[in-house]
Amino acid sequence: MKRKVLGRGLEALISQDLRESVSETERVKELDIERIEANPHQPRERFDAEQLEQLASSIEKHGILQPIVVRRRGDRYQVILGERRLRAARMAGKVSVPAIVRDATEEDALKFALLENLQREDLNPIEEAHGFSALKNQFGLTAKEIAEMLGKDRSTIANTLRLLDLPEKIQG
Repeated sequence: MKRKVLGRGLEALISQDLRESVSETERVKELDIERIEANPHQPRERFDAEQLEQLASSIEKHGILQPIVVRRRGDRYQVILGERRLRAARMAGKVSVPAIVRDATEEDALKFALLENLQREDLNPIEEAHGFSALKNQFGLTAKEIAEMLGKDRSTIANTLRLLDLPEKIQG
């Protein structure tokens, strides 16, 4: 007689041995939202309140569709990727979020956060310039190397970096 497995999700399809062989850093796990702190190197300076509310509403209805990525910080965690999702989950009243725990150095965490945000299209030009500048100054990358990482033209990176040469008043 066959066992019924419908309705039990992926757990029924994946053997216990396989589940145990996957390291903690490769598994999606539910983490207590109160144990997760923001990334102090978050390149995004402003989070659009209306977009966060829309994301929170979606999370209330459908849950979090893509796990955030965090790294251990003692008995707590720090966001590497997915700070918008984390903020929206808090707004939606979630007590836990799906997350992948990665082994990442301070340098890796900064690089991942910068790359994730720089690949998005809703950063303003000054935020983009600050992100490029951080990659250049903290990791010694050239405009060409940044362009290759992000799939952009070198001239675009160089011109965006020049925005930081403008007076603060104009940068806004």
